[in-house]
Amino acid sequence: MAIKNVLHTDFAPAAVGPYSQAITAHGFIFTSGQIPIDPKTGKIEATTIEAQTEQVMQNLHYVLAQGGVAFDRVVKTTCFLADMNDFAAFNSVYGKYFPEGAPARSCVQVAALPLGAKVEVEVIAAQG
Repeated sequence: MAIKNVLHTDFAPAAVGPYSQAITAHGFIFTSGQIPIDPKTGKIEATTIEAQTEQVMQNLHYVLAQGGVAFDRVVKTTCFLADMNDFAAFNSVYGKYFPEGAPARSCVQVAALPLGAKVEVEVIAAQG
């Protein structure tokens, strides 16, 4: 039995480097950070923090679904914002995905994100 397995879905952006969309190991799914790339175009189409957050969460939805889980199984998120002034607007979208029992979370401002994204989110979810 493999210690880890790679998850991949065509409904989320393909990895643009030496990483996987997600890995399953020991009953958990560990996603790579998702930025707001539209998987249909391979580009960031959204311009507002709200629209970019929505795209990120949709990308994560499809990666998690490939592992057989939904947002209610997420136990930890790490969120990266290019501008902490976007915190409230980010939360307004992010919060819709966790209406009950929100996961543990870290949220930090970073100097820059790939492709000029405003937001990136990675999650850990329990499979079992």
